Amino acid sequence: VQLQASGGGLVQAGGSLSLSCAASGRTFSNYHIAWFRQAPGKEREFVAVLIWSNTRSYYADDVKGRFTISKDNAKNTVFLQMNNLKVEDTAVYYCAADPFVRSERYYEATEYFYWGQGTQVTVSS
Repeated sequence: VQLQASGGGLVQAGGSLSLSCAASGRTFSNYHIAWFRQAPGKEREFVAVLIWSNTRSYYADDVKGRFTISKDNAKNTVFLQMNNLKVEDTAVYYCAADPFVRSERYYEATEYFYWGQGTQVTVSS
């Protein structure tokens, strides 16, 4: 599976961005597809995950109510709609996927084998 992340950019605080994660090589059926982010000097952290087969989603506490993860079956693509962005959301955002994520560990980066290249999101004050 090859993952292509896109959609990052520069936005003012309070603004919105939409990220995309497109898969090639295999369909996402039965996969967990997640977004992680990494700010300079910080560890990679979980943002959101979508379970392709049942469309359930889970979010990190600090993005709940602001970010929405969704999918397009036909395009084999997952989206992350980010609203009301804050300066602290600034990071490189990565999409990740794996068919064998343990349900209780969906927030752990080590559960995911396939990773996209990352896309920079910068939120200015």
